[in-house]
Amino acid sequence: MVKSANFAVLGKNIAPDLGKKGPATDLAFYDRKDSDVIRTWVHPTGYPEKIQPMIQAVTMSEFVVFCVESLDRFAGEQIIALDMLKKDRGVLLHTFEVDAQRLEGMIKGTVVEKYTRVTEEKIKEAVDAFEPVQCAGPTKIVIDQCFDVKGVGTVILGNVTSGMVKQYDTLKLYPGGMEILVKSIQMHDAPVTESAAPARVGLAVKGVKPEDVGRGDVLCMDADVRTEISLDFVKSPFYKGEPTEGQGCLACVGLQIKAARFSSLSPLVLVFEKELVCEKGQTILVLKPESDTIRIMGSGTIR
Repeated sequence: MVKSANFAVLGKNIAPDLGKKGPATDLAFYDRKDSDVIRTWVHPTGYPEKIQPMIQAVTMSEFVVFCVESLDRFAGEQIIALDMLKKDRGVLLHTFEVDAQRLEGMIKGTVVEKYTRVTEEKIKEAVDAFEPVQCAGPTKIVIDQCFDVKGVGTVILGNVTSGMVKQYDTLKLYPGGMEILVKSIQMHDAPVTESAAPARVGLAVKGVKPEDVGRGDVLCMDADVRTEISLDFVKSPFYKGEPTEGQGCLACVGLQIKAARFSSLSPLVLVFEKELVCEKGQTILVLKPESDTIRIMGSGTIR
């Protein structure tokens, strides 16, 4: 079976040097197949104007390629996101203008400190050294795109985050719970009959239309869907201000980014405007996109 490895490319976009460009919106995808491994790189083209694409690119990847161009607040924001999301496997490089000693000071004590230091000339060799991981468990596919293809019907693009998906599987689309049939599967533009996590897949499905599907929706057999969550919250020391009851925010769980408000501070409880697919113990980032400084308020685990 073909194996998969997924990388978030932050800072300078060096993904065109690593793979062939595929779909692009506020997230641009690149991939390359070598023997029995498909490597995919996703770069958040919508960042830094919006923080959401950067968080989503990191969330959907097992590994990180971080090419620092400038030691500004956005570099700091990305370091905070990587640390809070516990993305401790990656490579770190920087452009000529960046003060290497100052960069080392910024990443000290974070997961980024563990990254392999490389030069741009050695980047392909460095990323190829990461072995694909296996993610056992029940079938779960997190969706990032959905559209209609003439003669095929509804096509879903996403990542198998656990378990395996097979042709003719019947799954449910959450949060709505609609039943769908997987008619066919593609990986790297080639048909396959099954794909195992953490594969990136294209699924031709029956049972839903593109307007029924949103980024962050989940295909699985069963899911926990809530409009209120309690979490163990840790505020970022770099975020100015404190959460208050009734205050609005955005909460990021997987690829879902949903409007929420603090209904209680002790314990900390978030109430959502729309249903959220989540799991106990899952990491959540709380964002304040309109902040003039760091836009990450903090993080926590769902109770």
